[in-house]
Formats: sequence, structure tokens, C-alpha cells
Amino acid sequence: MKEKVVVSIGGSVLVPGRDDTAYIRGLADMIGEVSDEVQAVVVCGGGKIARYYTETGGELGGSTFQLDMLGIGATRLNAQLLAVALGGLSSTDVPLTAEEAAERSAPHNVVVMGGTVPGHTTDAVAAMAARALGAARVVNATSVDAVYSDDPRKDPSAKRFSRMTIDELGSVVYKEHGAGRSSVFDPLGIKIAKEEGIDILIVDGRNLPELRNAMLGKGIEGTYVSSR
Repeated sequence: MKEKVVVSIGGSVLVPGRDDTAYIRGLADMIGEVSDEVQAVVVCGGGKIARYYTETGGELGGSTFQLDMLGIGATRLNAQLLAVALGGLSSTDVPLTAEEAAERSAPHNVVVMGGTVPGHTTDAVAAMAARALGAARVVNATSVDAVYSDDPRKDPSAKRFSRMTIDELGSVVYKEHGAGRSSVFDPLGIKIAKEEGIDILIVDGRNLPELRNAMLGKGIEGTYVSSR
């Protein structure tokens, strides 16, 4: 039986507005290759597309619920874009819940999805999908190369972590950013991962060899977060 893995890929990684086509094609090729060895579900974030719609919707007087739904729509649009690149390995009819994604998941069938309901980030959705799927790990493909004690782009002295426990990751999330505001990993996702014994690997999502290693459970240059 193939090992199961969930990838949470940030919208700013998937569609940053530069070399999008080349990156998405390379990402799809890599995922297709590793699908011979692991059974994967990919959860896509919204990134700048989500920000555009939520900011514009806010200026137009949208309610919090309406803005959340606009953001979720953007994540699903990104998921459909990646599904197009995956071709016959996936379907552009993206699942609307983590449970639906787990039900659709099968060997050589890469399930791609976006957000689900207001109040749940795509990191949290990835942890929920991992729980429903019985996955060994969640790979967080982000715009930084590891977990730091603070944003390394703002604080050059920020401490870099190569390995940590799930409790230590939780401390970074809450201490440095406040509950629910971390760019590292969502607090709800951390809670689920701890309860279910799911490891989290945080890597530079634009580094495809690194992302490949994380999906396969091999050594990484990013941060390995042990749930045990």
C-alpha cells in the first residue's frame, strides 16, 4: 500500500505572477512522478488572487462572510489551474470538503482542492484532509525555506529551525504572531496534527527537488516538525 501525503501549497507560491506557467508545469510533472510512490492530496491557497477579490469586495461593502467566500473561490480556482496541468491524473471538479477529498483519493489519482468553509485556512484544511486520509505527513510548500523565530525577510537575526516538535512549532505560532495570524502554519492545523500524530514538513515550495523529497519522506533542507 502506498504511503499517503497531503501537500498544502500557498497561493503566492503557485501563482506569484512570475514564471507561473513554467513552474506549474514543472510542479505537475514532479507530482505525477512521485504519484508512482505516494498517494497525494494537494490543497491550494489563494495568494494574491484571493487578496485581490477580498480587498476589492471589502471596498464594495461586502460582509465578512461574503469576503471569506470570495477568498475560498480563489483557492478553488488555483486548484482547478493545477488540476489542468496534471491532466489525466486529476479532475478540475475539485472536492468541497476534506472528507470528499479523502474519498476520491486513490493510487495514481491526485486529488487537488482549495478551501472549504469560512474560518478555516488551507493549512487547516490540509491537516483535516490528512486526518481523513490517514496520511503520514503534511508538506507545507511555502514562500520561505524553513521555520524561523520571526519573519527572516524583516529580521535577519531570526533563528532558523531544521527540526522541532509540534509543541515547539505551536509556541512559535502563538508567541511570535498571535493565534490564527501566523504565516508559518495555522494553529488549528497544528492542533489536528498533534492529535492525529501527523508530521509537518515545511519547505520552499518553489524548490521542486526539495518539495519532491518532502513528499517522499526523504531528507529536507527545510524544517521537519515531529508530531511525537
